Amino acid sequence: MPEAIFQFPAGFLWGTATSAHQVEGNNKNNSWWKWESEPGRIRQGHTSGVACDWWGGRWKEDLERAQAAGQNAHRFSVEWSRIQPSPERWDDDALDHYRQMLLFMHQHEMTPMVTLHHFTDPLWLMEMGGWESEAVPRLFQKYARRVAEALGDLVKLWTPINEPNVYMFSGYFEGTFPPGKRDSKSGFTALTNMVKAHAAAYDAIHEVQPEAEVGISIHYRSLQPQSSWSPLDKWIAGVQWHAFNDAFPLAFATGTLKLLNMQAAIPEAVDRMDFTGVQYYTRELVTFILDPRNTFGRRTFPEDAARSTTGFIADVPAGMFEALKWAKAFRKPIYVTENGVEDEDDSLRPRYIVEHIHQTWRAANFNYRIKGYFYWSLVDNFEWERGWTQRFGLWGLDVETQQRIHRRSVDVYAAICRDNGISSQMVGSLVPEIFSKLFPG
Repeated sequence: MPEAIFQFPAGFLWGTATSAHQVEGNNKNNSWWKWESEPGRIRQGHTSGVACDWWGGRWKEDLERAQAAGQNAHRFSVEWSRIQPSPERWDDDALDHYRQMLLFMHQHEMTPMVTLHHFTDPLWLMEMGGWESEAVPRLFQKYARRVAEALGDLVKLWTPINEPNVYMFSGYFEGTFPPGKRDSKSGFTALTNMVKAHAAAYDAIHEVQPEAEVGISIHYRSLQPQSSWSPLDKWIAGVQWHAFNDAFPLAFATGTLKLLNMQAAIPEAVDRMDFTGVQYYTRELVTFILDPRNTFGRRTFPEDAARSTTGFIADVPAGMFEALKWAKAFRKPIYVTENGVEDEDDSLRPRYIVEHIHQTWRAANFNYRIKGYFYWSLVDNFEWERGWTQRFGLWGLDVETQQRIHRRSVDVYAAICRDNGISSQMVGSLVPEIFSKLFPG
């Protein structure tokens, strides 16, 4: 058996990612708690409930497990509705809760990355019109400044808004996220305000903490034409690809937001990003169809790709390299801020992790400035409109008892974190089914 290792650069960050609403529990003052109470919104009528009980303190044991398993970083979000429960009131106890988490990470030599907005909005903001309101960028800047002043001495890495492209498409094109609209013009208004809000937050954080690194986190969707010979498939795949992947980040390069046939000048956005956060899960093939409700394209998975438990994700590791090559064009350092697969019996996840990290290594070996990788997620959590039907965690979760369940993937990822790379010894012992693929001969 050959012995080798795909080694990552010294100082590389290895972590997992979580978000407030998905793990804290009882987030009763935000848009998603209200959304869950409406019939038909969440698969099987699930609700987040106590989630993973992080607001009750179980973040500590989960982060202890992460640190013991070799992780030296963690990406998490703070909850706007807890920190600012009403327009004129700030909750210092909530800020102290997050401060205790950050102090714990520093004591355990874990680098934090903090997200300010991960899909949830305070109810008072939604009553004002949500992200369609012209007031949002100013309000978000005020919120960002307050958090930076309270926590900035413990945080260097910030992502103001998680996956704004997903928020827009799910909330305004598909209607599966709050506010549940199917109105592209409203979606464009919301995305415009998200660009402005990110730029405003960037300035506020840097005023408080000049040495901060403030980046974007974009869900990169690998969209390819179903038929390479079909000009219509090529055209619609390109339209969807640019709308989903490029609209938000290009605004920070050009000062102009372009989405489909809509355009807005936002000069204050230019160069307001210090790194590019890439979130990659799968690849889809696009076929042209005469249906404007689906942007004239039907998406399917490659037939030869393994599927996740519910068929939500196809395992296509090559898309990870594609995503990182896309991110390289923005000429900023790169973090993989999310990558993962839902897999309740943990049969696909071990090889998914190894092969996607191997593609990340390939990109790093080409001198792409990749500085860290965060697996989604640390523990099974509430997966938005899919509720508890999908299990992304390294550790499983019994929702009723709150018991954490050790999975084989914990050991696979721990070995990668500790070795700062993928070793032939680890693959041979824990993921032997892909050994010859990674270490031929």
